[in-house]
Amino acid sequence: MKLFAQKEAEDFVKTGAKEFRYNREIRLTPGAKDVFTEASVKLVFDEGAIAPVAVAGGSGGGASSDAALFNSPAVNAIKDQICDMGRRMWIREFTDGNGGNISCKVAENRFLITPTGVSKGFLKPEMLCMVDIDGKQVAGTWKRSSEFPTHAAVYRSTPQAVAVCHGHPCYTGAFAIKGIQPPTRIISEAEVFIGTVAYTPYETPGTKEIADLIFPVAPKHMSILMGNHGLLCWGMSVEDAYFKMEITEAYCRTLIHAQSLPGGASIPGDKVQELLDIKKKMGLPDDRYGLKPAELCEVDPWVHMCGEHGTSSPVTPFNPMTLGTNMSPAELEALVQKLTEEILKNLDKK
Repeated sequence: MKLFAQKEAEDFVKTGAKEFRYNREIRLTPGAKDVFTEASVKLVFDEGAIAPVAVAGGSGGGASSDAALFNSPAVNAIKDQICDMGRRMWIREFTDGNGGNISCKVAENRFLITPTGVSKGFLKPEMLCMVDIDGKQVAGTWKRSSEFPTHAAVYRSTPQAVAVCHGHPCYTGAFAIKGIQPPTRIISEAEVFIGTVAYTPYETPGTKEIADLIFPVAPKHMSILMGNHGLLCWGMSVEDAYFKMEITEAYCRTLIHAQSLPGGASIPGDKVQELLDIKKKMGLPDDRYGLKPAELCEVDPWVHMCGEHGTSSPVTPFNPMTLGTNMSPAELEALVQKLTEEILKNLDKK
């Protein structure tokens, strides 16, 4: 059992987090409880939680304190969690090759991060690295992921973020390469646990430019599409960050399949408001708080998904989305004929 004392509580408060999760293996001293109370940090007992470990002296603890933290039982348990989530990502095909990365805040200015060049399905605890907020590696022998600066943008802008999970899931990726945000008001669970999936345009992975795009978006969005790249999710734990990815991918998969069917029901604005009320009580962020029911349903989600088709007919390869073209049927027929003639000419040349 670990005794969490006043000094450790003070170090934890400095991280800016507003919630401390602990389990039966962590006992808080009266002094620690007083520190949390004064700082308005919410104490949450969660049997499956591993609370962030505070480091005496913060980021200036030196190599010996970094080594002690990196090899501590609590941090070793988080390493196991990261490896487990990596395997889940790989099994669910949320990553390809050595793609994707996972990080977790373990102390003030200290973060575990997966290494570069390793499949998430075959991670081992000894492969993980520990870095500071600037990406400087302070522990671990494997080279850290090049995309930590993107994770750091979340940690810098969103104090409640404990972990970040990035991958390349297929159905979510389809939205990312089309530059389309998945519509809301379709599935209640997605409304509560995900909400609006944010979208940021393409920038080179791992650069300051992409971090600058993520920074202002993360505080109100736990799930973020990165244009022509992938999906970034954050959570209150490693598993929570992974869950956000799993929920987002399942939602996008359902949407893509559903658009090929006729019709299209959606959740009414007043019912969305009820879901947002539930979400707010859970302490989850959402960019729609404060909107009126009428504002929540200004755009029909199926028009958003299916263009001019709306809910009138399914979108299929034989009945494609037109994206609002102003061409008449005769003009479209002429264009098809012209393209056909060009293809035939090119075939004759061969």
